Amino acid sequence: MNAVDFAPLFRTAIGFDRLARMVDSAANADAAYPPYNIEKAGDDSYRLTLAVAGFGPEDIELTVKENTLLVAGRVSAEAPKVEVFHRGIAGRAFERRFVLADHIVVEGADLKNGLLQIALKRVVPEALKPRRIAIGGTAPTLAHEETAKAA
Repeated sequence: MNAVDFAPLFRTAIGFDRLARMVDSAANADAAYPPYNIEKAGDDSYRLTLAVAGFGPEDIELTVKENTLLVAGRVSAEAPKVEVFHRGIAGRAFERRFVLADHIVVEGADLKNGLLQIALKRVVPEALKPRRIAIGGTAPTLAHEETAKAA
């Protein structure tokens, strides 16, 4: 795989630090481990499922910071030492980042049968939701019109 150097672009871009960091981290990320699915569970809800065989709830840490979900797995040091003839199940530490869209919140997580399921929901504030405006029979008066009539 060819390495791409984005450093010349970063020197001339002002105010695009977040975008530059995202491009840089995407280029350096191990995109294959652990495998994951993103499913739509409802109109405003999603489920992120990661295959984390060999990890327990105490080995996985979920953190949300600045619209980024960080899923990190650390192998416990107490694992028994055994001689392995073939290692097909990866048990290495991992760190996976997911950029969350605006108004997406993490509702909870569950680990069952080697699958970590993270529930996500879009929660749009009332101020940003569309609202219907009733049309009345009279035109509304503006405050400065009322002041002009009174004078």
